[in-house]
Amino acid sequence: MLSRRALLAAGLCVPGVARAKDKAGADSAFHSFVDALRPDAAARGVTAQTFDAAFRGIAAPDAAILARTRRQSEFVRPVWDYLVGAASAGRIAQGRARAAALASTLRGIEARYGVPGPAVLSIWGIESDFGASAGDVPTIRALATLAQAGHRGTLFRDELLAALTILQRGDITPAGMSGSWAGAMGQVQFLPSTYLAHAVDFDGDGHRDIWTSAPDALASIAAYLKDLGWDPALSWGYEVRLPEGFDLTRYTDDLSVFAERGVRRTDGSPLPARGRASLFLPGGLGAPVFLITDNFEVIRGYNTSDSYALAVGHLADRLGGGPPLAVSWPAAPGLDGSGLRALQAGLASAGFYDGPADGRAGPKLREAVRRYQISVGLPADGYATGALLARVAGR
Repeated sequence: MLSRRALLAAGLCVPGVARAKDKAGADSAFHSFVDALRPDAAARGVTAQTFDAAFRGIAAPDAAILARTRRQSEFVRPVWDYLVGAASAGRIAQGRARAAALASTLRGIEARYGVPGPAVLSIWGIESDFGASAGDVPTIRALATLAQAGHRGTLFRDELLAALTILQRGDITPAGMSGSWAGAMGQVQFLPSTYLAHAVDFDGDGHRDIWTSAPDALASIAAYLKDLGWDPALSWGYEVRLPEGFDLTRYTDDLSVFAERGVRRTDGSPLPARGRASLFLPGGLGAPVFLITDNFEVIRGYNTSDSYALAVGHLADRLGGGPPLAVSWPAAPGLDGSGLRALQAGLASAGFYDGPADGRAGPKLREAVRRYQISVGLPADGYATGALLARVAGR
């Protein structure tokens, strides 16, 4: 067997040396990437002093973050599983306690931005457990790692430059700028560009501090929702019961028209007299049914997941003293990610779907499913199931 020295002399690969050379090459490429950012950062007003302070001690990309980008979940978590965790009894109790402690601040935020306290608290609770779990990953290194890897195109490079702009403005130090592995920051999990556009200084200390200031964090959530189009006159949605034989093909209408058609809220309250809404059946017929308003789409602007928006809305209702859901969820989940991708492909081939085959259940797929169901005479609940996939695939 050749020795390590003999292998080197022969110009052959030694595993440890190869790994060291690969790491050195990767680190060199990372340094080159960082240096190449300087002109663009300077064009945004970031000084050399701020730039050097931001990257001090960051010698290499974070391998753990790169590993996270390669993880693919085999199954899509059912909406009701997400809802159970997001609106747990413990979180409801904690949120109500925080509502009492911050009552004056929340009243001031609602007066200024028109977003009710329970909705703001709900997002705060889901994003960071009311500020207790804001994430401790250094934002600059996380964004630099993702940007240098080209993850999602130029998105993270742009976010890295935005983060450097925040540091230049002095709202936070490099050591204090932390959050999730994907660069979402602080108690509200804003990306840097979202922070620059929507974060506010509500406590009046001269800094927009979403990391340690609860008033700034809560007001920044409210300001963002307002900027996204929050309507103070409406809730996010309402759990409802449909009358026997309800025509599911007419699934978007004025709330007053839904009331005329016999739709009733499960808690006995009347539907509002104004506003548009659409039916949302995330578990199909026999599961909870909702009328969702434009405010549901506003919440989706914060996070594009239907499960997230429903969880935020329901937790907000519970924090405001509302009851649990009146109808139980189904025992079995719908399609997993691969099944949803196959359904998207099948509906696209049939001319019903024009979105990405990303394995996600969202408004585009829901609309496509409804259009297909109507075309073949099925109840148009918009719910993706294995039976529906089999029919679309001709099996």
